[in-house]
Amino acid sequence: MERNVITVKYVVILGDGMADFPLEALGGKTPLQHARIPHMDQLARKGIMGLAKTVPEGMNPGSDTANLSVLGYNPQRFYNGRSPFEAASMGIDMEETDVTFRCNLVTVTPEADYGEKTMLDHSADEITTEEGAALIREVQERWGGGDINFYPGTSYRHLMVWKKGPFRWKLTPPHDILDRKIKSYLPAGEGSETLAEIMRESAGFLEEHAINRERKRRGLGPANSLWIWGEGKKPLLKDFSARYHLKGSVISAVDLVKGIGKCAGMEIIDVPGATGNIDTNFKGKAKAALDALGSGRDFVYIHLEAPDEASHRNELDNKVKSIEYIDHQVVRIVKEGLDHMGYGYRLMVLPDHYTPLSLRTHTRDPVPFLIYDSCRPLKDREQVYDEAHARKAGLYFSEGYRLMDFFLTGKQGQG
Repeated sequence: MERNVITVKYVVILGDGMADFPLEALGGKTPLQHARIPHMDQLARKGIMGLAKTVPEGMNPGSDTANLSVLGYNPQRFYNGRSPFEAASMGIDMEETDVTFRCNLVTVTPEADYGEKTMLDHSADEITTEEGAALIREVQERWGGGDINFYPGTSYRHLMVWKKGPFRWKLTPPHDILDRKIKSYLPAGEGSETLAEIMRESAGFLEEHAINRERKRRGLGPANSLWIWGEGKKPLLKDFSARYHLKGSVISAVDLVKGIGKCAGMEIIDVPGATGNIDTNFKGKAKAALDALGSGRDFVYIHLEAPDEASHRNELDNKVKSIEYIDHQVVRIVKEGLDHMGYGYRLMVLPDHYTPLSLRTHTRDPVPFLIYDSCRPLKDREQVYDEAHARKAGLYFSEGYRLMDFFLTGKQGQG
């Protein structure tokens, strides 16, 4: 009789952009230190903490490179651009010669000269998926149908594919230039005049669109320009289950993370009400993870975008609230559910990168991680989960992709 060697369940709970710098408004504490997170702190007292550098020096500190690292993939070997993962999530078949781009709907100021406009909001005031899809469909009608085509995604996050497009670009994420004039950050490189023309013309078309007139009437920021960035080509990742002999699932509202999971051969679980913002269905994600583990999955990766979005929008209260929601509605429910189901389990909590409120964008700082092993809980210690205590713990992964091997096997693998 064949013996089942899988005796432990593995769960990663990732609070995107959760780590931050100390803030004067919080009395010198970080949002993670200020937030009420008794369930993370309980795990910290009996678990292992440390730091992991998820973004290698010289690489962009994006959620793409960082989530690859957390999932055990060396970005320097496997990263080939952000948008191809989003294309995979959206079910878009890519040729090796295709070039994909993230296509944000953004809010810019109304100057007539496009370069003189200022980037106000990378998310067009968190435009709804329905509104965003309607706008992108009209963009496709105007400029698509040939070598360049546009595909609707979620909220402000959409996709452009250029068949046999050039691949020498200098493009800037819109969340890196908030409150700055855009003229210094317009596309550069081979073919840049095409992208710049689309962006300029989109501003004239979108500003007067009925959807944006209605948004302005309701006091919301209009989605009055496209912003094209995040170029890439078809990715090739090693299969996660083949590497670790675990059946894995990914739970996220974000096409990027779902696309990474799909390219890694993992099951993608869509949760009703998952938005990628603070109004997301936190409890639904936790319950979906437990359902997956109870139905035979061995590994679940729960991605929660809300802290990152709050940082980009400079919303201190929402960042603190989102961290507390992750603690109460995800960490607590997952731990209690696993305890009730009787599984041995390892649980890891961490951000993918820092997103400091003071900067409103990502940094490469090593992130704090927490690992709790229900089969081998450590003796209770006086420590809590935050950036400072993780730093004091002394465990450090200079190559962040090795953290997954350590989490799953207790050994540092080759990535």
